[in-house]
This record gives sequence, C-alpha cells and structure tokens, in this order.
Amino acid sequence: MGQDSIIVDKKEMIGVITLNRPEELNTFNVPFAGALNDALRNLDQDDHVRVVVIRAAGKHFSTGISLHGFKDKNPKELREFLLLMDEFYHTIPRMKTPVIAAVNGVAAANGAGLVFACDLAVAAEDARFGTTAINVGLICLGPAVPLARLTGRKKTLEMVLTGDIISAHEAERLGLINKVVPPGELEAATMELAAKIAAKSPLAVQIGKSGIYRMSEIPYHQALDYMDEMFASLCATEDGREGIEAFLEKREPIWKNR
Repeated sequence: MGQDSIIVDKKEMIGVITLNRPEELNTFNVPFAGALNDALRNLDQDDHVRVVVIRAAGKHFSTGISLHGFKDKNPKELREFLLLMDEFYHTIPRMKTPVIAAVNGVAAANGAGLVFACDLAVAAEDARFGTTAINVGLICLGPAVPLARLTGRKKTLEMVLTGDIISAHEAERLGLINKVVPPGELEAATMELAAKIAAKSPLAVQIGKSGIYRMSEIPYHQALDYMDEMFASLCATEDGREGIEAFLEKREPIWKNR
C-alpha cells in the first residue's frame, strides 16, 4: 500500500525519493506519508547510500496534506493522523544521511515544511513557498518548527499567520533554501550537490550533520565542548587519519567508513 505514491531509486551513492502523486499535487495522505517515512529510514540504513534527494513528479513539489484526510475523524483519530503526516519532521533530523530537496512548482503547507525540514534544498527559479493552511481555517504548526529555526520568530509568525506565498529568490534570501537555478537545471544542480557531498568522508558528513543539529539545542559553551568531543572522535577514526595522509601525500582518499 502506498508503494506507487513514493518511488525510490539509487544512483551510485545517492538515494532518490520521488513524490509520485502528481495528479493530486503530491498531497499527503496516509499511504503517501507512511511510504515517505519508510523510504527515508530504509535509505538511511543502506550503507551504500551517502546522500538522499527528494524530488517530485509533476508540476508541483507538494501542496501539503490532502484536506479529504481531515473529514469524519474524532479528536483521537485526528491526533494519530497528524502524527503520521508530520513524522518526517522527526525522521530527517535523526538520519545520519544528509537529505536534499529538489523543489519545482509550489511547495505549500506540509510540502513547504518538508523542504524546510530537509538538510539542504535547491529550487527552480519559478518555485514558490507558503505556509498556507491559515487560508482554509487551519494553521501550519508542523512547518513552523523548522521554519522558526531557520528564520526566527517574527518571520515565522508573518508567514504562518498570513499564508502568503514567497518566491524562490525570497526563500533563498531568508535561508530556507540553498540555491536557485533555472527550471531546466534543477535535477542536474541537485545531483551535482549530492554527488559533491557523497564524495566526502561519510563519517565526517555523519558527525557533521549530527553535531550541527545537536549544538542548536544546547548552550553555547556546552555546544563548543560537545563539538570538540565529536571532532576528536572523528580524528581518531581510520578515515580521519586517511584524510590527513591523503592530503599530505597529494592523492585521493579511500574512505572505508570506519
């Protein structure tokens, strides 16, 4: 169930997840949300995958949760439903593997939240972003969590309370995405970024991602001590020593992920 709504492919060291409900604007429903989280977890456990890319079939990345899913549910059922819809907000930061969003068309509500939750994002010039649930009498509280950590409280409140749509260039200015490219270059630019990261020491990338998420949750001096401890542990690994030796010997490193 839900296998067709999410397509998983592997291209060398890059796992590619395609959101595949284009006729429904890649909206989230129960099979879709479950399959997305299964795909993320499975790729994170694959030792051959060093970067994950999330892309979308059709004209739009994702316009959020299908409103049909809210109908005829009691409060308990709604809580369970929304926990599943928002599970990726927990999954992506906990993954050791970096996740990159490739954004085309509209990313709205939970679709925008998925972009904000990804570690990196590349967007086409005509992509648009919005936390739009307020426009149907709801509110984008799930997307607000990563949004607030990227932009701060005032901008988060503005976006969540107005439901306004912003351009890709404005999203880049706000730090919500990393790069804007012409629509025809979106796939190539995303895969180029993914390949660049995949070629780095996998242990260094994993420790870097984990450390950067963790340091945002603890006080400044404690964060410095924590990062020094993580750096020391990396330096003591076989790959840590290999990176230094390869640089000094002017050769390409051979990573063993240990």
